[in-house]
Amino acid sequence: MDNGNVTPCDLLIVRGEVLTLDADDRRIRDGAVAVSDGLVLDVGPARELSARYRPERVLDAGGSVVLPGLVNAHTHAAMTLFRGLADDLPLMDWLHNHIFPAEEKLTEDWVYWGTLLACAEMILSGTTCFCDMYLFEHKVAQAADEAGMRALVGEVLYDFPSPHYGPLENGLRFTEDLIAEWKDNPLVRIAVEPHAPYTCSPELIRTCFEIAQRHDVPMVIHLSENEAEVAEVVRRYGKRPVAHLADLGVLNDRVIADHCVALDENDMDLLARHGVHVVHNPESNLKLTSGIAPVPALLERGVNVALGTDGCASNNNLDLFAEMDVCAKIHKAAASDPTVLDARTVLSMATVRGARALGFGDVLGRIEKGAAADLIVVDFRKPHLTPAYDPVSHLVYAAKGSDVRHSVIAGRVVMEDRELLTLDVEKICAEVRAIARKVR
Repeated sequence: MDNGNVTPCDLLIVRGEVLTLDADDRRIRDGAVAVSDGLVLDVGPARELSARYRPERVLDAGGSVVLPGLVNAHTHAAMTLFRGLADDLPLMDWLHNHIFPAEEKLTEDWVYWGTLLACAEMILSGTTCFCDMYLFEHKVAQAADEAGMRALVGEVLYDFPSPHYGPLENGLRFTEDLIAEWKDNPLVRIAVEPHAPYTCSPELIRTCFEIAQRHDVPMVIHLSENEAEVAEVVRRYGKRPVAHLADLGVLNDRVIADHCVALDENDMDLLARHGVHVVHNPESNLKLTSGIAPVPALLERGVNVALGTDGCASNNNLDLFAEMDVCAKIHKAAASDPTVLDARTVLSMATVRGARALGFGDVLGRIEKGAAADLIVVDFRKPHLTPAYDPVSHLVYAAKGSDVRHSVIAGRVVMEDRELLTLDVEKICAEVRAIARKVR
């Protein structure tokens, strides 16, 4: 302490309604958050913290809500390059006849610019952390780091040659090299990412799991995305995809299973028993008519379910506010029960549950002393957010990504009053438009 019991800090966010989303779910109406060294130093009433701390920088949150940054637990960031390229098609047609051919043209430079565009879109819409599965992931890691975003990234692996690394053995080597290269980075972590049970042999999936275990990193895999995938895996191996992975011995709490739409009771029991994290991607699943994942039944079993947007080729945006809205409503309609997936649960899927799924649960998803200072400020001074009886309800059912006013990641202000401070949006958009002309 110094200067009459006033403590210096890097940043003080003041005059906002703070939703801590901590264990006590504290809400501080005229609140403040003090930040130092990338961590939350203190949270409490604005009057108390303003008297207690001397900040280098102040962010005004008047008329706004302060909450943990959103976590996009599954996307393919550089697929911003293919936004709107092949819409209104079935999954396998979309994937094999349009997306895979387009991806054969990919270069690391394209992936870099496409990911920067995705980072800009995510920061502008309140996402501070994302999980990526794609190609040329060293450029995804580079772009996320330059944008100042927190990320879990990994090179997609499958039995056939990749447009990036060629033969599979090169991909496995590349993955381990990536883990070594980024192991000390404070923002970017690496995962091992076999694509799916229908594109990866049992041997490949086992190898990926062994690498993940050895390096103590997550393993990410698409799983049971639709009934056609389930039928194909049953045809090949005599078992549904979840049971197939269970028999391979590759299910545990380091596994992040994306989609999990076509599940039966035994599938859900297996996911719960092994502590597998599930990522729900409702907009993409709806657009590709993959179905509606049984999220309420998974949550009832204690499965940690997070929220993701999937890539822009099957969604067409990366706005987690839109994703939360759709998520809550489709499950109410599917169950004919308006109480299913209440707003607080859905918000947790986009924050603390997402953080837990990606292995950031020890530091992300809540505002409390010692937590990472990954925060967003949502402007409630808007007609569509007035009046605000319950801010959580508004965040899920009424807010838009464009309502995010400030974004802070690891204590660094990356957006202030809608201005991106880490990225040149005009240059990024120009580069992506030039790439799109080549895609066509």
